[in-house]
Amino acid sequence: VTIGNNHSDPVSEFILLGFPCSWKVQILLFSFFFAVYVLTLTGNLCVICAVWWDNHLQAPMYILLANFAFLEMWYVTSTVPNMLVNLLSETSTISFYGCFLQFYFFFSMGTIETFFLSAMAFDRYLAICRPLHYPTLMTVQRCIRIGAGCWVCGFSCFLLPVYLISQLPFCGPNTIDHFLCDPGPLMNLSCVPAPATEIICAIFNSVLIFSTFLFITSSYTLVIRAVLKVPSAEGRQKAFSTCGSHLAVVSLFYGSIMVMYVSPKAGNPAGIQKIVTLFYSVITPFFNPLIYSLRNKEMKKALRKLFRIMRFGQIQPLKS
Repeated sequence: VTIGNNHSDPVSEFILLGFPCSWKVQILLFSFFFAVYVLTLTGNLCVICAVWWDNHLQAPMYILLANFAFLEMWYVTSTVPNMLVNLLSETSTISFYGCFLQFYFFFSMGTIETFFLSAMAFDRYLAICRPLHYPTLMTVQRCIRIGAGCWVCGFSCFLLPVYLISQLPFCGPNTIDHFLCDPGPLMNLSCVPAPATEIICAIFNSVLIFSTFLFITSSYTLVIRAVLKVPSAEGRQKAFSTCGSHLAVVSLFYGSIMVMYVSPKAGNPAGIQKIVTLFYSVITPFFNPLIYSLRNKEMKKALRKLFRIMRFGQIQPLKS
């Protein structure tokens, strides 16, 4: 039932349409997304534990990777549990404040992800292009400060867009053709046109996405130029393997968010919006531990040791 059809009473809750389909298909979708969610949490938790317990991984690159894995766990948790509940519910409603809270946390996490991808690209640039200065430029303490800065800036950035959209008048209808509270569908539900808010959000998204994307691509361009000058074929292969995995994650994430958020009301069909959002918010966090870890010998070695610890119940730092 749609609330506020008389266009006078303010909306107190929204209806998330999610994936309208038969009950059997919804059960299949629930099973699939639940499995992906559990595997995503498990994979990223393994990365965090491996970095925490292996002394050989107490280096800036792996500290940033552990932070990134922790971020991915909360990133999927900001949307997937609610989506799973809605798949099994007859009425998929979310309160007005719950909707904007989800909006804030989901997009703050996405913003933090762009900052961490930038920090990881900068770390690889220093390690490969400035190897002699790297130990003094990127200390563990400085790495921790960079990580903290990513979290603080990420949670600060989206306060303005969330505030502006929350101040729009919502008097009905209240149905969002999505599985989460997304700015585009939300602005479409406003009772009055809000061109200023749309332009501010579009500029904000464009600056955030393209500035970090250009920083990352510039860093890796310099890295690739430096790697091509390495005389050792083994050294080139190791550097390309590390950078290749990073670039794969960057391409997956940025390719999808550019389609969605450079222009929130670009007119993408609802079905396309859902698929693209699923791709960067659920599928990408699932693949990230595989992409980052399985192509890294040190991480694979630490994970094997971690599994031995779990098997034999011996919890202590991994020293060898």
